[in-house]
Amino acid sequence: MARQISRYRIISRLGAGGMGEVWLAEDTQLGRPIALKLLPARFADDEDLVRRFEREARAASALNHPNILTVYEVGQEDGIRFIATEYIEGRTLRQRMNEGPISLGEIISIITQVAAALTAAAAAGLTHRDLKPENIMLRHDGYVKVLDFGLAKLTEEPVSDSAAILSNYETATGILIGTPVYMSPEQARGLKVDGRSDIFSLGSVLYELLTGHKPFDGETSADIVAAVLYRDPLPLSSRTTEIIPDELERILGRMLVKDRAERYQSAQQLLDDLQRLRNRLTAEQRMERTDELATRTFTERDLRDTYATRRKPGDATQINPAPKRRRRRAINSLAVLPFITTGSDSSAGYLSDGLTESIINNLSRLPRLRVMARSTVFRYQGRMADPLAVGRELNVRAVLTGRVMLVEDRIIVRTELVDADDGAQLWSGQYSHPLADVFVIEEEISRGISEQLRLRLTGEEKKRVVRRYTDNSDAYQAYLKGRFYWNQRTPQSLKKAIEAFEQAIAFDPNYALAFAGLADAYSVLGIYSAVSPRMAMARAKAMALRAIEIDESLAEAHTALAGAHVWFEWDWEAAEREFKRAIELNPASAFARHWYASVYLTATEQFDEALHQELQARELEPLSLVINTHLGWICYHARRTDEAVAYYRQALELEANFVPAHFYLGLALAQQEQFDEALAELRLALELSGRGAMIIGGLGYVCARAGRRDEALTLLAELHSASSQKYIAPFYPAMIHLGLDDPDQTFAWLDKSYEERFCWLVWLRTEPMYDGLRADPRFADLVRRVGLAN
Repeated sequence: MARQISRYRIISRLGAGGMGEVWLAEDTQLGRPIALKLLPARFADDEDLVRRFEREARAASALNHPNILTVYEVGQEDGIRFIATEYIEGRTLRQRMNEGPISLGEIISIITQVAAALTAAAAAGLTHRDLKPENIMLRHDGYVKVLDFGLAKLTEEPVSDSAAILSNYETATGILIGTPVYMSPEQARGLKVDGRSDIFSLGSVLYELLTGHKPFDGETSADIVAAVLYRDPLPLSSRTTEIIPDELERILGRMLVKDRAERYQSAQQLLDDLQRLRNRLTAEQRMERTDELATRTFTERDLRDTYATRRKPGDATQINPAPKRRRRRAINSLAVLPFITTGSDSSAGYLSDGLTESIINNLSRLPRLRVMARSTVFRYQGRMADPLAVGRELNVRAVLTGRVMLVEDRIIVRTELVDADDGAQLWSGQYSHPLADVFVIEEEISRGISEQLRLRLTGEEKKRVVRRYTDNSDAYQAYLKGRFYWNQRTPQSLKKAIEAFEQAIAFDPNYALAFAGLADAYSVLGIYSAVSPRMAMARAKAMALRAIEIDESLAEAHTALAGAHVWFEWDWEAAEREFKRAIELNPASAFARHWYASVYLTATEQFDEALHQELQARELEPLSLVINTHLGWICYHARRTDEAVAYYRQALELEANFVPAHFYLGLALAQQEQFDEALAELRLALELSGRGAMIIGGLGYVCARAGRRDEALTLLAELHSASSQKYIAPFYPAMIHLGLDDPDQTFAWLDKSYEERFCWLVWLRTEPMYDGLRADPRFADLVRRVGLAN
């Protein structure tokens, strides 16, 4: 065995299977342990096996989820095909099962996390097809990882029926495809499978965890298949003496229905039921602990009073005093996790998100409290987030969770503040108000939390926590809907956001936050080129000015106005003044610091200060993909390209499918003349974006630089064709003409960009791709017109 493959130094053998050997190795460049899966050399000439090996690579690399094994690289060296993945320190679920009984709570946690992995796989169009305890790993910290999507199959690929049942899982080489005891009936029949097949397999795993017995068994593979097809598993009560919740039995029964049309129709449906069960059981356990504590406290107090009454002078009998409570550290940092919507009313989603964001904004105004921003905490949305794990990951002292339910015309909210040091409940509250009083709930929660933080607040600071920007409930609810749609950041959702903000203003014409929301929506529409920037930015400025006219102390409005000054008017002095005012009003605004750094400071070549501000923004929002990516953007403009590439790759470690990071990484690699890698990044960005115009422009530029002129011309034609159907910013054709070394056409399209006030012109003075034009007098004139001349 070679001691090194590519940059991976082999350490020891971890195991082997039909699809190859797995080795523990060290990534010599990054200094981290990895798992290296190798296709055996004797199979290298078997086209079917190679095709299946490559399918495993494609399937696994398409997935990015905390409960799915992360793939770092797929490669080939000296005829050896390999996949490098994260190395997981832990044990398989099978090994854990062999160690002894598993508690009900741990079982539900494991199955819930696997369901979350299947939900992510389904979103990518993948099924696992071989889900079993051997392919489920348990990390030491409680995280579950699903392994080996090597048998995963793109659901849209055609499936040919088997002539015989056993041919479905035994090939000519004897490699097992699927495991009979965990197969779904449709898979055993050789029918086309989808995510419902994985749900059945997970049901078989759950049955075995609860009972210690496999649901379908037999002496031979044929016997097992017959059981899967025609026999129901024995009732749980006949296999275990443990008490199984009725709801869990119902979930299991629906997972193991033979007719897939009656089974759970998606992993998301299963995940929702499991989360509801898990939350209910957790709540019941807390209630039991609370009742036990109350009973014990009452008994001790009763005994103490009795002895105090009966004790005679000189009696030595005493009751030991109650143990002192551990002194807790002051809470100086907090994460507010996205509130969860319960009940059947799906329209409550905007209320859950809106309440979460409003509470974050209220508490962020406190000067001695670090509150994780929205874009950071909302990455936990839809996940079973453990407050202790969140506390460690975000480095905060406390975590707030909440649940929202609409019952007819009332809104019910339950909240819990958890100590991230030890998981203890610090405070909880339940609120029930008419929907018309929804902002009362926001104020009560904010006030209740601030009182628990043990911070000494001035009278003015207390007012900030519960500040109300409107007394009109309809206006407030419309505003929440506007922010709900604005945060989705698509052209369609932004237009819905504008409608909602305008509705809020119709209810309350002096609602400053709604005007600021309108300004944000129009700004983003212009930046995304969904509409002409000239129209969008003019509207954004007008809305921001109106918000400031109503409330000069509104940081959001000053940020929006600064954006209009810098993107559209190129009024650099006014933009700097407004950015600084926004940060002064709200130093915790990562959004203001981010725009100030990546736009104004970068465009004016103040790179050190830009990095300083962007790093402060990242401290406020450590998981923000945009902020992490724009650290690279600043370095790219500062000609620190190696650092830029490193920052982009760090952002992709947070989210492998983040389009801007792939796009900007491609541009940076092109400046290093690493064209093959650059094109790979840009093509991936193009696929992930659904062929966005900006990506087409960047890809065309790099194709031309790399000598692929015909491909660049094809992409240019695609932009021209699309412009007859929708707005296409002229800056994107300019990029391709630049790569084609056609300065006349480049300047023609850049002049059109100037006329439309396209946002990317702010970086003309610093953008590396334009270095070849800087000696041209037309370029100096354009820089002067944009207001960037020295």
